Amino acid sequence: MEPVFRTLEIAAVAVTGAAGTRITYDGLDNIPARGGAVVAINHTGYLDFLPAALAVKHRGRRVRFMIKAEMERVTIVGYLIRHTGTIAVDRRAGAGAYAVAVASLRAGELVGVYPEATISRSFELKEFKTGAARMAIEAEVPIVPLIVWGAHRVWTKDHPHALGRKKIPVNVAVGAPIPAAGPAAELTARLREAMGALLDRAQADYPHPAGRHWVPRRLGGSAPTIEEAGRLDEAELAERARRRAEGRRTR
Repeated sequence: MEPVFRTLEIAAVAVTGAAGTRITYDGLDNIPARGGAVVAINHTGYLDFLPAALAVKHRGRRVRFMIKAEMERVTIVGYLIRHTGTIAVDRRAGAGAYAVAVASLRAGELVGVYPEATISRSFELKEFKTGAARMAIEAEVPIVPLIVWGAHRVWTKDHPHALGRKKIPVNVAVGAPIPAAGPAAELTARLREAMGALLDRAQADYPHPAGRHWVPRRLGGSAPTIEEAGRLDEAELAERARRRAEGRRTR
């Protein structure tokens, strides 16, 4: 795990440097210097993991991300999953991945989780799943809320990517660890509230030009509202179901 992970870290630093990306970190001291913790990250695009991982690296730690199992079919991604300790999650049968995550937390590792499960097309926080809270409670470790803002400008759903030397700024805000206490639903609500406050903080000094697709509607942009994004998500799920059914009929 370590050699591949180290190579990835070097590559991540090189890629962000080549792109001219300036990442601003706030609250890095909230990432535990040792011991297990769930790192809960908002999900606005395909590259949220990168600034989050670099934030953790600044604390001399590494994070094991939970990633959807379908990505294993991509050759290079599958290789990285197998050699970096990434936890592949089968959404139809996630118990195995959940058990691996809990064991990793108990062993003192940081596990990166997206409580929203899927990318937010509105760039606002979606409703949270309770998985992050449940694994924190079972492993008896805290949850560290972490917000990434700006990476969605590089690559997100429904829009062309902006890879290359674009010099897009990214803000990362890390909140105080939340003790794993109380029922999972209540802990999830506390987590979402903490991440909402962090999101406001990360957006506060970030320029948001009116009308841009990556700017939330409440900040003057043209991103879908939460309701509109929900309808787009439903349409996407329906289309996936249709394709699966069609595939079964043609076998």
